[in-house]
Amino acid sequence: MLLGVNIDHVATLRNARGGIEPDVLMAARICKECNVASITTHLREDRRHIKDKDVEEIRKLPRVRLNLEMAMTKEMQDIALRIRPHAVCIVPEKRQEVTTEGGLDVEGQLKWAIEFTKPLLEKNIEVSFFIDPDVHQISAVSKTGAPFIELHTGRYSEAFGTEGEERVFDELKGAAIFAQNFGLKVNAGHGLNYQNVKRMHEIPNLVELNIGHSIISRAVFVGLEQAIKEMKTLVETIPLS
Repeated sequence: MLLGVNIDHVATLRNARGGIEPDVLMAARICKECNVASITTHLREDRRHIKDKDVEEIRKLPRVRLNLEMAMTKEMQDIALRIRPHAVCIVPEKRQEVTTEGGLDVEGQLKWAIEFTKPLLEKNIEVSFFIDPDVHQISAVSKTGAPFIELHTGRYSEAFGTEGEERVFDELKGAAIFAQNFGLKVNAGHGLNYQNVKRMHEIPNLVELNIGHSIISRAVFVGLEQAIKEMKTLVETIPLS
């Protein structure tokens, strides 16, 4: 598996004082030096953390694969078509939520999802949909032309270490296999940390894990480079048992 790093919360910390520190672009450069597979930024409609300028500056960095998380709106589609990130991940978005609370309902808005995806693919932008591990949503994504899904791992992360862990993990694993049988490539993310990420190796053929909050939290104590390296080792090294 590969590691993609979400640096949204570097911007959250910066915006808390309204200044320029910590520097989001510097965080992106550190990610690049650590050879992560991609750098994720979520350009929210209310711009609560990542700003348009952040996305534009990161996109200009050489040999950096930018994954732009965004809502399925015309505004965000226009921004993606202008900036042309390497990939976009379409996510649900609520103004009042602290973090993304669940997967996107692709099935319920399939016509718009197809229309939304088409011009992005025509510009060679890789498209994925952030969805819950649900067969109906997976089937819907398979009709959009998008080559990827990103499975929402929030329920697994919350259940980790409890009696409900195995049931939720089995649902996640089953959904990944179901999607791959449709010809979809599968990424995963949300709530993954240095303890629960190891079980992702039990899911066959996951391409990439996108992890942000736990890495930035760890970086407060050990620095961003060390935090990334520690997670990268966990993600890219298959456990012996």
